[in-house]
Amino acid sequence: MNTRDTNGGRDSNRGQGGPASQGYRGNADMDDDFGRTPDLNSDAPGRRRLGRKRVCRYCADKALPIDYKDPQALKYFVSERGKVVPRRISGNCAKHQRKVTLAIKRARNIALLPFTLGA
Repeated sequence: MNTRDTNGGRDSNRGQGGPASQGYRGNADMDDDFGRTPDLNSDAPGRRRLGRKRVCRYCADKALPIDYKDPQALKYFVSERGKVVPRRISGNCAKHQRKVTLAIKRARNIALLPFTLGA
């Protein structure tokens, strides 16, 4: 006696509810993006950005301290809106970015740096 089911041992739920059965046509036939403006900020695949890799200024100069009492040094890491500048923009390493962020927060709490600029 054959113990296999009638569909050749395949799962009976297979093929139901997957992307193919919901009308997915693949990337070649997708016309949903027709008429949209192209994203000019995105880089082409496989293309590298030209520009120098930023170096952490605190790793380069070991004698330079991160001090919350020096607002002139911390202003470089605060945007004109009062936000902390991210690592990818400032070039800091993760360790020094954490220390800079902590110093900015401490300087804000004792009113050496403003929480926001202008309104």
